[in-house]
Amino acid sequence: MLERRTLLALAASLFVPAHAEAGQRCEGESCGEDDHYALDELSRNIPKSGRVLCPKLELVTHLGSALRYDSPTKVHPAFRERLIAFEEVVASEARRHFGRDPRRIVHLGTYNCRRIGGYPELVSEHGLGNAIDVAGFDFAAPRGSHVTGGWPRQHDGAFSVRLDRHWKLDPRVSRESRFLRALAQRLIDRRDIFRVLLGPSYPGHHNHFHFDCAPYRLIDVFDVNARW
Repeated sequence: MLERRTLLALAASLFVPAHAEAGQRCEGESCGEDDHYALDELSRNIPKSGRVLCPKLELVTHLGSALRYDSPTKVHPAFRERLIAFEEVVASEARRHFGRDPRRIVHLGTYNCRRIGGYPELVSEHGLGNAIDVAGFDFAAPRGSHVTGGWPRQHDGAFSVRLDRHWKLDPRVSRESRFLRALAQRLIDRRDIFRVLLGPSYPGHHNHFHFDCAPYRLIDVFDVNARW
């Protein structure tokens, strides 16, 4: 098993793009308020070929606390606490942009025992129950005949927000795009929730956010040339 410092250096060197927070390790204050996480000492190294054998870890089913998910999540207990904090941020931003909480968070998966694409020697954080892929949010029609507060007509009833449809829209015009971008920035600023935050600027993530708590910090969400 690799020593923790070696693992961190390897992970950082593999994944940090030029405009991410290059190579920041979760030591001292580098990951924010938490300088220790339950899965930090666990090696992510696996054989490059053959069947993937993920570590046997305790996993729990999380349906949602502040908000519900469209399907149950299967995660490590430590990551469940991060999801609860995430839900609270989502609810706060949703109320600011749409006047109400979303009915549900739509995700593409949590636990999945597999390698990281392109890096066969490393198990994915999904294989530890330490990650979630978020595709968007569904909002129900509010109680009563309309939303108060001057919201646009299209948000008076039920509607959905999806990264694949709304992220690329001009945030000066699209409230959905502004919401997604403001949410991403809030989560980046909240260093006590997720350590890795990937989005549409990262290859293969045009339709979802990937959030995890790997033992290093990596951010690649916004196109560095985009303006909003």
